[in-house]
Amino acid sequence: MAEKSILAYFKSPEQAEKALKQLQALSIADGSIERIDGYPGDGINRSGNPVTSSIPGLGYLTLGEDVGEPDAGILAAANVSASGYSSGGPENRVTGYDILLTVVIGEKDYDKALKIVQSSGAL
Repeated sequence: MAEKSILAYFKSPEQAEKALKQLQALSIADGSIERIDGYPGDGINRSGNPVTSSIPGLGYLTLGEDVGEPDAGILAAANVSASGYSSGGPENRVTGYDILLTVVIGEKDYDKALKIVQSSGAL
């Protein structure tokens, strides 16, 4: 059986989960939901005291992001949310499409699957 892939971006994990649940009625071979982040590493790191411990960079202090690489730390510090000149939205949360639904589906159900993800709010 021939298969096709769909990459659909959502604003919330709940939207993506709703779409994936509907897609499971079709000939889905595989599906996953991931949050897309602009930086490498494990993400938020709440440990450490800026006065008493080593701080890897501005992105660590302002974004709570432990990127693990010096070059990525520079990129994180250049983020408008880290500089204080702007924010990503209420409480500095990401307001865009940062949830990725990846689906591998049978070719015969591809058009139905596209309609499902689009009606669920996908970009």
